[in-house]
Amino acid sequence: MRVLVADDDALARTGLRMVMSSDPELDLVAEAVDGTEAVAGARRVRPDVILMDLRMPELDGVRATRRITSQDGAPAVLILTAFHVDAYVLDALEAGARGYLLKETAPRELIRAIHVVAGGGSVFSAPITERLVHQLRRRGDDDVAQRAAQRLAALTERERAVAEAVADGLSNAAIAATLLLGEATVKTHVSRILTKTGSANRVQIALLVYQART
Repeated sequence: MRVLVADDDALARTGLRMVMSSDPELDLVAEAVDGTEAVAGARRVRPDVILMDLRMPELDGVRATRRITSQDGAPAVLILTAFHVDAYVLDALEAGARGYLLKETAPRELIRAIHVVAGGGSVFSAPITERLVHQLRRRGDDDVAQRAAQRLAALTERERAVAEAVADGLSNAAIAATLLLGEATVKTHVSRILTKTGSANRVQIALLVYQART
């Protein structure tokens, strides 16, 4: 599993290098000190996952994520932020990032997260999720909430329940257990939700649900 780390903090890159060295399935193929290098590295080394800091010089993590995810066969972008709430996080998720974690996340959890997003899943850090929901509510944008509700209106009652569970950060297995469904059925529902709402990934499903709740 090929990983690229984008962070302007040399100490942070060293720490991430040490964490990933403990998993023989992870191969750190490149490092970037800003968003420009991250975009170039994504094209050059074709990683499976990019660990992306948000606040970097030259080109920040939001714009870098948007450029990377717009490419065909784009890698999964996993945001790593030092802040419990950051205005950039929401923008990065809307730009196509598949998850977000705090930099204080335990090494074992970070490794698990890399595997999850590489496999097409999403990862949510609970403290950031709570702050994002609060941030969306503070915006109080009725037009955004109305557009989100309209997109969700295309879902069946069961699909809406699955979408709500995704927004709560549940895995497919947890959703299956909660809604008394087979895991394969949950995967089918998630796929249909992505198609019907025009979402790129599970994180964007979650954002849509959050926006509709505001």
